[in-house]
Amino acid sequence: MTYRIAVCYGKPENPAQFDEHYTAVHIPLARAVPGLTEFTWGKVASVDNGEPPCYAVASLYFADEQALKTGMSSPEMVAAARDLRNFATGGVTMFTQEEQSVR
Repeated sequence: MTYRIAVCYGKPENPAQFDEHYTAVHIPLARAVPGLTEFTWGKVASVDNGEPPCYAVASLYFADEQALKTGMSSPEMVAAARDLRNFATGGVTMFTQEEQSVR
């Protein structure tokens, strides 16, 4: 079982600017969060050729609930959260999830 923070980014006003800032600035900030075991992100596409509900999704993984809580309250997470206003012009939805592997 792992714990995840999911970050869903709405469609930005300027996608190229979003991509540049995200990869050059935001990823290094997020990677510095203590307790982070894995960090993934990617742009989304609809499976039915409709407009997807968001532009991109990032997943930040932690080994357990305590690591998640520590990471969320860290100065590094505060810095990453403050950076959102610099590029996430389409809005952001975040949630945590306890993930279980299903076999």
